[in-house]
Amino acid sequence: MENKVLAVVNGNEIKEWDLEEVIEKVPVDRQSYARSEEGKKQLLEEIIGFELFYNYAKDNNVENESRFVEQLEKIKKEVLAQYSIGKLLSQVEVSDKEIEEYYNSNKEAFRTEESIVAKHILTTTLEESEEALKKINNGMSFEEAAENFSMCPSKSSGGNLGTFGRGRMVPEFEKAAFELEVGVISSPVKTQFGYHIIKVEHKNPTFIMPLDKVKDNIKNQLLQQKQRIEYFNFTNKLREIYKVEIK
Repeated sequence: MENKVLAVVNGNEIKEWDLEEVIEKVPVDRQSYARSEEGKKQLLEEIIGFELFYNYAKDNNVENESRFVEQLEKIKKEVLAQYSIGKLLSQVEVSDKEIEEYYNSNKEAFRTEESIVAKHILTTTLEESEEALKKINNGMSFEEAAENFSMCPSKSSGGNLGTFGRGRMVPEFEKAAFELEVGVISSPVKTQFGYHIIKVEHKNPTFIMPLDKVKDNIKNQLLQQKQRIEYFNFTNKLREIYKVEIK
């Protein structure tokens, strides 16, 4: 970007970089419009309007009005306090040793859920379920049988239920599904919804995620904890310096 001048207000140049800075502050869901020609035109008008009011305020001595001075002091107080807090918290660090120690002491917290990928055929009666199973045993694919016999919406995708862990399905279905070997087709399983024929496509056993996969999350968690402690400790020290009365 060559940073060309887009407008001049009372001798002050508004450049492409100024417009880009405003666009960057626009919410993500409005970024596309902000970067369109119409969006840029609208934002440029807003910047010009800002400059016009600034010049008007300067020329009319608004900055010396008591209400403005009060608001400016409030803003200064807030910014100064936030800057001071940020400066304090920026000094807090988390070492690799602390991360490793936390990981080793809390490994079970990083254990993944056992899950499976399965398909099923749901029928109203046992006879229908047995008929579907007979067709499969005679060469019909599980997916075709699901399309022909299942009353579950998943029949349109060959009975695919996707990936699920324990506690997601009714007990009878879950028990049968998790006990099945991959590729094996179950006998009809009765649940409150009807009769299911289940086929497990894949099993994802539970395991503890390695440190390198969770290191950043641990660091952020420990950093927040240490920053909270640092904040409260420093606040208590300040209470010894500056008088605080709660009424």
